[in-house]
Amino acid sequence: MGAGADGVVREFGALLGAAALLERIAGRELERRCGIRHVMFEVLLRLSDAGGPLTMGRLAEQMILTSGGTTRLVDRMEEAGYVRRHAAPGDRRRQLVELTDAGRAKLAEALRVHAATLERHFAGPLAPDQRRRLVETLIVLREHARRELGSLG
Repeated sequence: MGAGADGVVREFGALLGAAALLERIAGRELERRCGIRHVMFEVLLRLSDAGGPLTMGRLAEQMILTSGGTTRLVDRMEEAGYVRRHAAPGDRRRQLVELTDAGRAKLAEALRVHAATLERHFAGPLAPDQRRRLVETLIVLREHARRELGSLG
């Protein structure tokens, strides 16, 4: 492998490494301060953003989980009182998932914790201009990847 290839591999490794470590920090704080795992926070956020119930299949797709993994996760969240599940009108085989009042309250708490964590560990170490350039660059990479993946499907 040439020097150029080694450099780009290391640069990409730095991106992935930073993202993985920041995600671990965020997950640790959600568990420690809110009592929920990061994946539960993501479900609460997606259900809130949807503005209404989502099918189990749509939720699994958004979360990039298997249907079995989604079922187990929603089971735990239902036991905790954060979500409720019910049959879709006209098709009892399809299950809808929606937030409960307790789920909305947990999301509000988790959003406060998550924002404080990100302020400290994502925004804090960067000067405002560095952060702006980083986010602009990540948006370019995300859009490029979306176009590429769209052409594969």
